Amino acid sequence: MEIKVTLPDGAIRRYPQGTTIGQAAEFISTGLNKQAVAGLLNGKLADLSEPIDKDSLLRLVMLDSTEGLEIYRHSAAHIMAQAIKRIYGAQAVKLGIGPVIEDGFYYDIDIEKPLTDGDLAAIEQEMENVIKEDLPIVRRVVSRDEAVRIFEELKEPLKLELIADLPQDAVISIYDQGEFSDLCRGPHLPSTGRIKAFKLLSVAGAYWRGDSSNKMLQRIYGTAFSKKSQLDEHLLFLEEAKKRDHRKLGKELELFMFSEEAPGMPFYLPNGMTIRNELENFARELQRQREYHEVRTPLMMNNRLWEQSGHWDHYKDNMYFTNVDEIKYALKPMNCPGHMLIYKNNLHSYRELPIRLAEFGQVHRHELSGALGGMMRVRTFCQDDAHLFVLPVQIEEEIGRVIEMIDHIYQVFGFQYTVELSTRPEDSMGSEELWNKAEQALRQCLEASGIPYRLNEGDGAFYGPKIDFHILDALKRSWQCGTIQLDFQMPEKFDLSYIGEDSQKHRPVVIHRAVYGSLDRFMGIITEHYAGAFPLWLAPVQAKILPVSEKFNGYAFEVKKSLEDAGIRAGMDLRDEKLGYKIREAQLQRTPYMLILGENELASGNVSVRKRGEGDLGSRSLAELIGQMTEEIRAKRQDTPPLLN
Repeated sequence: MEIKVTLPDGAIRRYPQGTTIGQAAEFISTGLNKQAVAGLLNGKLADLSEPIDKDSLLRLVMLDSTEGLEIYRHSAAHIMAQAIKRIYGAQAVKLGIGPVIEDGFYYDIDIEKPLTDGDLAAIEQEMENVIKEDLPIVRRVVSRDEAVRIFEELKEPLKLELIADLPQDAVISIYDQGEFSDLCRGPHLPSTGRIKAFKLLSVAGAYWRGDSSNKMLQRIYGTAFSKKSQLDEHLLFLEEAKKRDHRKLGKELELFMFSEEAPGMPFYLPNGMTIRNELENFARELQRQREYHEVRTPLMMNNRLWEQSGHWDHYKDNMYFTNVDEIKYALKPMNCPGHMLIYKNNLHSYRELPIRLAEFGQVHRHELSGALGGMMRVRTFCQDDAHLFVLPVQIEEEIGRVIEMIDHIYQVFGFQYTVELSTRPEDSMGSEELWNKAEQALRQCLEASGIPYRLNEGDGAFYGPKIDFHILDALKRSWQCGTIQLDFQMPEKFDLSYIGEDSQKHRPVVIHRAVYGSLDRFMGIITEHYAGAFPLWLAPVQAKILPVSEKFNGYAFEVKKSLEDAGIRAGMDLRDEKLGYKIREAQLQRTPYMLILGENELASGNVSVRKRGEGDLGSRSLAELIGQMTEEIRAKRQDTPPLLN
């Protein structure tokens, strides 16, 4: 009996019933069969060995696609698990889960022997053996009872737990490769020999199923690519990312620190505080030019405020609470409710709107200890928050002004960015009508601005849809920072109003806006973006003065005073060390300018200048150098390191 298979281009092929997806690919093209790793059969991913029993829609999944690479890496995770069992013994290793993640995969295992990164080479070697054996990877569907029997015999308690949690109507499948069997829904590569390039990266601890009340397992991370050149490029990228790690640079450059006395809460050291102040002052001046009014709201407010705002219903698990005089208070996780109270403090006329309130507000959010990560994920951070109270007719113009400001700031840092429109989430408040109105308004703003954007369904804030800005750093990693949120809900919750032209009360619309997002996270991002070599306007020490010997220390103090009088941050190295040593130390601190003072400089009243990235610039008069540096600071010229050194 023949069946009809419809391909994505609309072409119809006829095959004998039971023809597999792999055979169908080979009939189309031999080359296609070599590149295909699975098929999308009637909308569901399936192995190449899957038979086609009825008229169907078929799209082949190629290795160079996102889906194809995920299947490839998932098969590599199974090969790694098989290799680990071969080395340490099938009974000594209990398998957890081995999913694909961004840029790679991992497998969680329960084993008594503590594994270290030093064990990875032996596991890799055994993986190579499994790949050389080119074992067929075969799927079999089993009943629940049979699955339980199989994994009881294999003494795999974690797999039995997973089976117990599967829905009653779930299709249960096992994949076999040689002596190795694993519970998995697939699909997988046809055989282990299809893996061409892989690398194991690290070992870490992980609670079973992410629950801290469960046993701690060992997690082995790895990655795989279809070509060795792609793997080599990725490993080079990882090395560069390691060198740029903000936690490492933060310590070396004395920017910030963390303490067990306040987990997830950064301490700013003088150098880091200098950078943070520069970031704030830059944004503050732009806001002043755009007629924002800066405010400050309390860190802690009565819990009834958070019940009124909706945060209690939608956000309480992420908040910190305390009792004061037997009344419940909460540390603020967001600045919005405080700004609503400030707006409501006075009566407003339509003539006053828009009113733009801005705050560098410290907020606290409860993050699980396992989720904390340097400055990128903390429990307290400063938001560069602003709330714009506008007339409905002002929405498009005001959002356009915010987009312009965000674009300007990101250009100064050399960031490219992409834009995303996030719509109503499941856990939202307010009427569908208001949500539709808000979403439509944001769409119109984006389309009027001509900015390309993608839709992110269901990822809006609980009180309104939003436009998110994802910046790309020097390593082309994406970070969500800026956001614009349109809110018709808070004005209702807080009964905000203005007196219109008709002398009647009307509701304003609120635009929530942030550019840096979290100032602390932004600090971490730019530390890695610049690899610690901050542009001159941000550098904690902009010029390091290096006298050749103590004989020139007096002149060094004169030079330092002249620089500081011009507003330039200067430091001195007066140690009794050789000049070459002092220069290397200044280079390690990524200092933008080094001013070397010796006999010639003292006699001429000049300075010998070395500039980061350019080397020796020769002798300059101090006035000329100050003018050059002042102009560079004013223009905020960038000095972004290349992608890979």
